[in-house]
Amino acid sequence: MAVRRPFQHLLAAAIAVGLAAVAVPAEALAATAAPARAQAHPDGGDRFKRVAYFIQWGIYGRDYHVKDVDTSGAAAKLTHINYAFGNVGADGTCVSADAWADWQRPVSAEESVDGVADEPGQALNGNLNQLKKLKAKNPGLKALISLGGWTGSKFFSDAVSTPEARSALAASCVGLWLKGDLPGLAAGTGAGVFDGIDLDWEWPGSEGNAGNVIRPEDKRNFTLFAAELRRQMKAYNAKSELTAFLPAAAAKIDAGFEVRDVFRSLDFATIQGYDLHGSWEARTGHNGNLFTDRKDPNPVKYSVDATVRDYLSRGAPAKKIVVGVPAYGQGWTGVKSTGNGLYAQATGAAPATWAPGTEDYKILVNKPGKRFRDVLTGTLWLYDGNEFWSYDDPASLLEKAAYIRLKGLGGSMMWSIDQDDTKASLTSALYKILR
Repeated sequence: MAVRRPFQHLLAAAIAVGLAAVAVPAEALAATAAPARAQAHPDGGDRFKRVAYFIQWGIYGRDYHVKDVDTSGAAAKLTHINYAFGNVGADGTCVSADAWADWQRPVSAEESVDGVADEPGQALNGNLNQLKKLKAKNPGLKALISLGGWTGSKFFSDAVSTPEARSALAASCVGLWLKGDLPGLAAGTGAGVFDGIDLDWEWPGSEGNAGNVIRPEDKRNFTLFAAELRRQMKAYNAKSELTAFLPAAAAKIDAGFEVRDVFRSLDFATIQGYDLHGSWEARTGHNGNLFTDRKDPNPVKYSVDATVRDYLSRGAPAKKIVVGVPAYGQGWTGVKSTGNGLYAQATGAAPATWAPGTEDYKILVNKPGKRFRDVLTGTLWLYDGNEFWSYDDPASLLEKAAYIRLKGLGGSMMWSIDQDDTKASLTSALYKILR
């Protein structure tokens, strides 16, 4: 603790200079937090990864399309889009979770990145064709297919349980998503959409969604599968990238991941920096606090910094750690407190637009109530006397970005881009520091 606190206070002091305004002057912060301006990689790429997830199902009720990533200005400020999700099927192969959204749905001119509608009889439609158009318009942008997710990880354990199964799964993933051999279409129709694969198995060796298959051997098998997948990916295209989404809890890290070994197969990994507390708990807390709060009454005190240190201590290279940040908040209702509502008892999840207890930044930013900020923990929350919402805004993301830069980490990842506002305020805040 004594080693970490001076760094925490120094960072907080640097950020606090500009917090009177939500839009912290980026030049002043960058000069204070990182004297040497970030330099581009020798190969011309960005020093820091700026990743955002695009949700496949957002085109429905949310009415959020690939075009919106461009018109908001976000596309020009990202290095990677992770397309969520592809599934691992019961037969142990990679499959589409929604072929209609992925490549079958005709996209109108109004929803198209380039303003040109999909033509009748066109082979590749849907989100995948729009991702190709988005990449053409933003040549530095890469797209990765993300496999699994909370509801799509049921059969991962079975699919990687033997050498033969791992080889078959890897081959099917490369064939479907990189070679672009989409069912019902000519071979290679979907080639060029994805530049790599993101593994989002939630979680090897420990509890995830109800019904997931779990084995003690998952930990070793994940490492072996990552190595096999990387081998087959590189054989197809040497420039393809392999990444993974990894958990925050130390218990889940140790149950499911041989950290040092698996990082050898990964170009980088995005680590969970959100859902540290949420409405599944009876007491309010922070969704994604940067630093541990000494006043936190919970027996396990989570923070982004604690998670980063957990991975570093287990052998992860700092430059391959990409920190996840939320574009949404966690909320509770029935919170009665004479203070600011933090760590107070609640009666349940706060009502929200899509699911109780979680709300998009673009909605929370306009929600009435008093806002509180703690730069020592890197947190912001809203409390109106009944509802409590913990979320990130541009100022708190600037603090996280400064932390990433000072620590020599790999960059940032946002879940998910549709939850940012129409001006890409959160994406822009990260871009100001991480480039």
